[in-house]
Amino acid sequence: MESHETIAARIDARFGDDLRRVPSICDELTYEVDKERLLDVATALRDEPDLSVDQLIDACGVDYLSYGEVEWKTEAATESGFSRGVERKPVILDESDTFDPRRFAVVYHLMSVKLNYRLRLRVFAGESNPPIVPSVAPVWSAANWFEREAFDLFGILFDGHPDLRRIMTDYGFIGHPFRKDFPLSGNVEVKYDTDKGRVVYQPVSIEERTLVPRVIRDDNRYSADLKDRASDG
Repeated sequence: MESHETIAARIDARFGDDLRRVPSICDELTYEVDKERLLDVATALRDEPDLSVDQLIDACGVDYLSYGEVEWKTEAATESGFSRGVERKPVILDESDTFDPRRFAVVYHLMSVKLNYRLRLRVFAGESNPPIVPSVAPVWSAANWFEREAFDLFGILFDGHPDLRRIMTDYGFIGHPFRKDFPLSGNVEVKYDTDKGRVVYQPVSIEERTLVPRVIRDDNRYSADLKDRASDG
């Protein structure tokens, strides 16, 4: 089995600036590719014998809206509990003609059975609204349903996909629920209408409320006298 760095050197030599290596905490080879070069790179990875990326394991959408921002930090313990979400930052709906070019991405998880290594490719959709990337289903047929899922949940379109329709939500669903600016209560709700004798859609009737997860430490493990006795013993 060849080392990751040996494989990485081969990929770097073959693709040059077409692939840019991304640091990974999982110690897996991760590269970023421009969407204009995605299909050419994918085809070469699959067909060239010294690369032999013959399987697509997964493809997932990513929404980087507000990436890196935090509402609360937990570096230190607290006796009163966390109040995450009590004073939430307002969600800003991105309804402009274009998106931040690095907001939406698709990550392809690939594997070479022959050479026994894994590879991840990340491609950003750019600023187009709706976000669009080429489909890799013509290269790896397993991408078909994965790309449908990314379309359904994130609203990412895949140019050249043979059957791009919803796969997780109902066909009458409004919006894409994994987007960071999707309302927590949704846009519509479904109920059975006894008068009409069928399922109907209607505007959401529940009121949005903030859930406040807390860490409550009120059991006897934290009582002062037990701590004193433990230290004396």
